Amino acid sequence: MTDPITPSPLVPGPTVPGPTVLGWRERLALPQLGIAQLKAKLDTGARSSALHVETLDSFLRDGAVWLRFTVCAGRHPADAVHCEARALDRRVVTDTGGHRTERWFIRSEILLAGRRFEADISLTDRQHMLFPMLLGRSALHGRFAVDPARAYTQPRLPLAATDHP
Repeated sequence: MTDPITPSPLVPGPTVPGPTVLGWRERLALPQLGIAQLKAKLDTGARSSALHVETLDSFLRDGAVWLRFTVCAGRHPADAVHCEARALDRRVVTDTGGHRTERWFIRSEILLAGRRFEADISLTDRQHMLFPMLLGRSALHGRFAVDPARAYTQPRLPLAATDHP
């Protein structure tokens, strides 16, 4: 009879590929928008993703609504990137303070940890936040796990990570 307090030895089983583990803050790229590198907070408590924009205007192109906006990808005004993207839709978003606002959303490709994937991103004013981008759980789900004890687990992105002219 074995001692019930003594644990059985661990027997390694087959490895099951799982999501890549990232830190609570990482660098990512938005290639379709011409943004080669941007700091982002990975937030499993937020459903949607959000991008800080300095300016935002809507216009019609070929019968569809498009958005023209400016993203400051660094600390200096010279780091501003002027972007255009087709509007996905407008949705009501509840922020961490419980305030509900209607925001424009786009769908854009994200490059993070060597993976390219699309996500819906709201365009909003995040100037008082530490990170210009928040990557929410809808974008993270099935791809990444977040370890809150880690940060910047991935190497800096090469400047050629953008597809933008």
